[in-house]
Amino acid sequence: MKTAIPAAVVLIVVMLVVPLPAAVLDMLLVVNITAGVLILLMSMSVKRPLDFAIFPSLLLIATIFRLALNVSSTRLVLLDGYAGKVIDAFGHVVIGGSLVVGMVVFAILVLVQFIVVTNGAGRVAEVSARFTLDAMPGKQMAIDADLNSGLIDEDTARTRRAEVTAEADFYGAMDGASKFVKGDAIAGILITVINLVGGFFTGVVQRGMPMGEAVNTYSLLTVGDGLVGLIPALLISVATGIIVTRSTSDGDMASDLVGQFSRQRKALRLGGAAVCLLALVPGLPMMPFLVVGGAVLLATLRIPDPDAPAVATDDGHAEPAAPAADSPEALAAEMRVEPLQLEVAYDLVDLVDVASGGDLMDRMRALRRKIALELGIVIPLVRTRDNLDLPPHTYAIRVHGVDVARGEAPAGHVLAIGDDLGSLPGAPTTEPVFGLPARWVPAEFAQQAEIAGATVVDRASLLITHLAEVVREHAGRLLSREDVRSLVDMVKRSHPTVVEELTPSQLSLGEVQHVLQALLDEQISIRDLPRLFEALSERARTSKDPEALVEAARTAIGPAISSALAEDGRLRVVTFEPLTEQRLLESLRTGEGGSFLALGPQDAEQLMIDLAQVSQTAEQAGEQVVLVCAPQVRAAVRRLVRVTVPRMPVIAYSELSSRLQIETRGVIDLARDAVTA
Repeated sequence: MKTAIPAAVVLIVVMLVVPLPAAVLDMLLVVNITAGVLILLMSMSVKRPLDFAIFPSLLLIATIFRLALNVSSTRLVLLDGYAGKVIDAFGHVVIGGSLVVGMVVFAILVLVQFIVVTNGAGRVAEVSARFTLDAMPGKQMAIDADLNSGLIDEDTARTRRAEVTAEADFYGAMDGASKFVKGDAIAGILITVINLVGGFFTGVVQRGMPMGEAVNTYSLLTVGDGLVGLIPALLISVATGIIVTRSTSDGDMASDLVGQFSRQRKALRLGGAAVCLLALVPGLPMMPFLVVGGAVLLATLRIPDPDAPAVATDDGHAEPAAPAADSPEALAAEMRVEPLQLEVAYDLVDLVDVASGGDLMDRMRALRRKIALELGIVIPLVRTRDNLDLPPHTYAIRVHGVDVARGEAPAGHVLAIGDDLGSLPGAPTTEPVFGLPARWVPAEFAQQAEIAGATVVDRASLLITHLAEVVREHAGRLLSREDVRSLVDMVKRSHPTVVEELTPSQLSLGEVQHVLQALLDEQISIRDLPRLFEALSERARTSKDPEALVEAARTAIGPAISSALAEDGRLRVVTFEPLTEQRLLESLRTGEGGSFLALGPQDAEQLMIDLAQVSQTAEQAGEQVVLVCAPQVRAAVRRLVRVTVPRMPVIAYSELSSRLQIETRGVIDLARDAVTA
């Protein structure tokens, strides 16, 4: 089949110069008509134009094929005065052997094809190509936006980009291919005129026929030849118009036509009644109008009423078209607890409303992409709703229905963050993310606040920053079992052996979820899942203790953990004095919730005071310090310090990267009851 198509195209070109017998010409004329019918039916059956993407090339081949047939039939008519039974039948039977009738019918068909169908299809193809190309950048941006927001994956985005490119190429090709149809119509007219003149001179000059007989013989054959070629040309012109005017839908043209007319029951009834009333007009035939109008009215009886409150099922029972407000389905939807929800007061709706210039939804989509690249998880969609119970200017962030954070964002104001802002108007406040002193300043004083050395943040930026911090803090809670399943399936596509060794043979999805949640609770990225799964698989062979699994996973990606906490290749750390660390090792105990430090109240209190002092000093200097300790006590130390100093990361010596420059910012020594720098 792959070689048959190119061979057929070559034979079409050969037909232009090689004479064909009449019997072969009859067969090829029938093939031409059949091809026109099939192409028309195909154009009506496709659901979208791209399903018939070969149509522009097929249009060119069909045009060349018809022109080759015209040349072959012209040669036979002028040489033999006979071009086969098909042309003879069209010349004598179809038009009744009347030259005048044949010329009129041919002229009408030419006008229909050239002026109505071909010109209209060409214009639509030109406009479609122009608008498709103009809309291409917007479609590409929409795909990128969906990809950035996490609504689609890379494969889906790649497929949609290919479809956009294919659509632009198709309509561009159709714009050019429509010129073939127009040229074919013009060529058909010229060939017919040439055949009429050539046949007259051939009959009179070469064959010595009387002028009337020559006109009658050759003109009938010429008109028959023109009709044989014009009918498939008209079919393909109609197919071209259908393709370029076809919009993408879920059904073919026939299904869409029936479905869309069926939804207009009232219009059909009025139309049928109007046709029946025309039968009463004096002078008009009553029967045709009554038959047609009655058929339309009868058809409306089989169409369901779209305004009916219930829809009949196959067993004859009526079901509501939509669930009632108190139905179980509606109540179940209302009962659902959203994983991540943002509630805003009535005066903050403008941040969400696109019509009012709000870009908060776009920023949320960008946030989902940022979190995915940062932590390795796709956070659930943030459900945003207004809450009239909230105080003015207030927003609330909820995780699994629990209010975890609140803030204010008064309209017409910007947040100025910094010290010594008393000279600026506005109400003093505290920045909700890091607890820094700030002031809500009227928007017109934003420039003055910047001159005063303050960091100015608009309301939407503040809210999205607060939301991002909440997401990072509660990332472990937002990682559901279904999310873990999706992550495992994603790794399985690229590293099938790793997944097969890990789950379900060694660890269940729940155990894997616990490890990933523990990493996310300390804001550690889980993007490198193959290495994490390899470490878990190795550790699970000897122990399935949750804490041991977490520490094994941390060790596997340790350099990445410490590198993420460093700034410009420098990691600022605070450590324990060796004797103090030995005391911590000796106080290490194991309980149901994992390991813990059995320190005395005074030692535990002093440890927290020292770490808080180091952390506060570092924050004042604009630095982040990391507590580094022995791997055996890391988990227990983290449990102890996360209550008092939650922002201080705790890592093990084994997690330090050899490429980092370590700068010590303090040493915790419980024996001396002091912090040494």
